[in-house]
Amino acid sequence: MVHGQGTRVGFYATTCPKAESIVKSTVKYHLNSDPTLAAALLRMHFHDCFVQGCDTSVLVTGFATERTAFANLGLRGFKVIDNTKTQLEAACPSVVSCADIVALATRDSVILSCELSWQVPTGRKDGRVSQASDVNNLPAPTNFIDVQKQKRRYDRYRSMPILEQQIVQLHRKWP
Repeated sequence: MVHGQGTRVGFYATTCPKAESIVKSTVKYHLNSDPTLAAALLRMHFHDCFVQGCDTSVLVTGFATERTAFANLGLRGFKVIDNTKTQLEAACPSVVSCADIVALATRDSVILSCELSWQVPTGRKDGRVSQASDVNNLPAPTNFIDVQKQKRRYDRYRSMPILEQQIVQLHRKWP
């Protein structure tokens, strides 16, 4: 998570009180037709957060953006995020960030698929910079922990430290 942006649980309680329920219902709709989207959303969130923090720079389209990087070519779930954003814009125009939508959708997909739960602080800002070259340090699933930690150490956008325990948890739960 990107810290220092004023994130907190319940950030949209007054500006868009139904935000989290809209996200959950939209995610549930998509997971009913394709349960594999839970893992896809978690992977998208990880790929986004690892590069520049959880700013949804992975959603930016265009030439040489993160979305076009080789490591991200297999990402799925963009339609879930787009549909959720459409629903939220109808209810609360220009209020909920895409960064929060991805974080909430990821949490809700995990809850719906395996009943693990956690609170998600919201209030993130969307990123505006997205470069395919920034994805080069994204760890491959076959990298050992020491390699992954070294890649993180040399990542110039290292906005949050990733702990060995977090790497192990991601690899153990979601291949």
